[in-house]
Amino acid sequence: MLDVDAIAGFIREAAALAIVPRFRQLRQEDIREKKPGDFVTIADLEAERLLDERLMAMMPGSVVLGEEATAKDPARLGLLAGEAPVWVIDPIDGTANFARGEPGFAVILALVAHAEVCAGWIYDPLGDSMVLAERGSGAWSEGRRLAVDSEASAERLVGAAYGRTLAGPRAAKALGDSGRIGAVRNLGSSALEYSAVALGQAHFSLHSRSLPWDHAAGMLIVAEAGGLVGFLDGAPYDPRIADRAVLAAASRLAWDTVCAVVGRLA
Repeated sequence: MLDVDAIAGFIREAAALAIVPRFRQLRQEDIREKKPGDFVTIADLEAERLLDERLMAMMPGSVVLGEEATAKDPARLGLLAGEAPVWVIDPIDGTANFARGEPGFAVILALVAHAEVCAGWIYDPLGDSMVLAERGSGAWSEGRRLAVDSEASAERLVGAAYGRTLAGPRAAKALGDSGRIGAVRNLGSSALEYSAVALGQAHFSLHSRSLPWDHAAGMLIVAEAGGLVGFLDGAPYDPRIADRAVLAAASRLAWDTVCAVVGRLA
């Protein structure tokens, strides 16, 4: 049996040791760019190491797919096609915010087995807020079962959108200018955007790439909260596919409205 609460404890511990003490305390040498605009900090590396150790010890025979380890060795993405259970870690989602000393970051963890997301956790260290789900058991936060806001009218729809449409404009601008929704609110953290949908605070989260550490946990959490999730073209979500547009929505109205305005992403 998977002890989702014990794993939530590991996440909180890693954040308390490696992330929170470094918030707004980073030195210049603690931050580097993996590629232009893509940052990693000493906190990312340390949090991933701590989680790697705890999770491997908890489930012998499992493997870890961490964002930072995969940045050094992209072939690690192949672990998702193997037989062993895979822990998928984003130690700090929203590193750019964290590196600037701004709120808007979270820890993401998912467990994937045989190409299925079995469980997911999203933790906001500043708010000490955990959202989690186990497949078939619902989505939960601090003992409360979550349900998406599936009744919102079109003019009340709010959410996040990233990527560029085939017509040229960015998805956020196309949606914002359409007059068909309430607002686009990009937080710079897919983790917090998925959490907002599951908590009933937002209605869609659209992303142009499907890197598993960014999306596996959030897609499961929104689905278990009653939302619709998948690739933008309508295909079911598959954590093995890393470069395809994904959408999570609180209702069929939200899904259809986003798709109608955005179409496909470049």
